Amino acid sequence: MEQSKATSWWRELLQSLIIAAVLAIVIRAFLFTPRVIPSPSMEPSLYRGDRIIVSRLAYRFGEPKPGDVVVFKYPLDTSRDYIKRVVAVGGDVVEARDNVLYINGQPQEAADYLAPDVVYSDFGPVQVPENSYFMMGDNRNVSSDSRVWGTVDRNLIVGKAIFIYWPPQNIGLIK
Repeated sequence: MEQSKATSWWRELLQSLIIAAVLAIVIRAFLFTPRVIPSPSMEPSLYRGDRIIVSRLAYRFGEPKPGDVVVFKYPLDTSRDYIKRVVAVGGDVVEARDNVLYINGQPQEAADYLAPDVVYSDFGPVQVPENSYFMMGDNRNVSSDSRVWGTVDRNLIVGKAIFIYWPPQNIGLIK
C-alpha cells in the first residue's frame, strides 16, 4: 500500500510537470514571448537590458498602427529580431527635411517618447509599400531603422511590445 502511494505521488508530479511544460510552450509560441532590449535605440521608452513581454496575439486580429512598439524579424537577416516604433504604414509617404519628420506632408510633433535633441538627416520622400511599415527607434540619433534598411513587410512582424517586467524601477506598460 505504501509503495503505491509513492508511485501515485510521482506519477501525479510527472503529469503536472508535463502539463506545465506543454502550457509554457503553447503560451510562448502563440500568445506571449519575453525579449531583452539589446541596444539604446529605443531610449527613453526602453533601455538596454529591459526585459519585456511581446504579445503575439496583438496583430492576429488587427494591424500595427503608428505609435505601436513592434518586434519584427530584421529584413536583412530574419534570424535576428529588432524592436522599433511604427512611424508610417502602407501608402504613407515619409521624409525628413530641415530637421523635421513629415508623414504625408504633415510635420510630426516631437512626441514625449522621443530621446531629446533628435536630429534628422534629410531623407525621402519614401512611399511605404502596402502591407509594409516604416520603423524608427525612439533614440533616432543612434537607431539603425527603416531610414537605413527600408520598410518591414507585414509577414516579418512578431508582435506588439506591451509590458516591461524587469528591472523593477521600469516595470509598466510600454507607451
